[in-house]
Amino acid sequence: MLEPLNTRVESCYQQAEDFFKRPFKRPVVSVKLRGQKAGVAHLHENLLRFNPQLYLENSEDFLRQTVPHEVAHLVAHQLFGDTIQPHGEEWQLIMRGVYELPPNRCHTYEIQRRSVTRYIYRCPCPESDFPFTAQRHKLVRKGRRYLCKRCREILVFSGETRVE
Repeated sequence: MLEPLNTRVESCYQQAEDFFKRPFKRPVVSVKLRGQKAGVAHLHENLLRFNPQLYLENSEDFLRQTVPHEVAHLVAHQLFGDTIQPHGEEWQLIMRGVYELPPNRCHTYEIQRRSVTRYIYRCPCPESDFPFTAQRHKLVRKGRRYLCKRCREILVFSGETRVE
């Protein structure tokens, strides 16, 4: 699984080196990313993390678009420093000029969302539903209190849950 990713990362760096006529430090490549993001570039660690599930489900587009997208972040950081915007003109220049790709900020991959349980809390206000995460619900059970911003009363667990 890592072989095609590493090969594509290397080819992106070679393209950048040919374009800018200078060497770039190679990053560590990881497939330890979960959730909605296809890839993340950690600028100061010189690290690229990719989502293995999204890669497996969209491998052709992933190698064509996502890998250069993330490499462009690291190249832009090495060229222009910390003060640039993540998807600013410097990054866009690299996407268009070096990789000849559209500078799309987000992917359009289908994402399987897992269902989550929400714990419903209420206050005296009419129609007051406050869906708490399991983590926040656990904090309440340990003694933490949350107040309604309108009436300033303590939010109380209704005994209801819902799955989203």
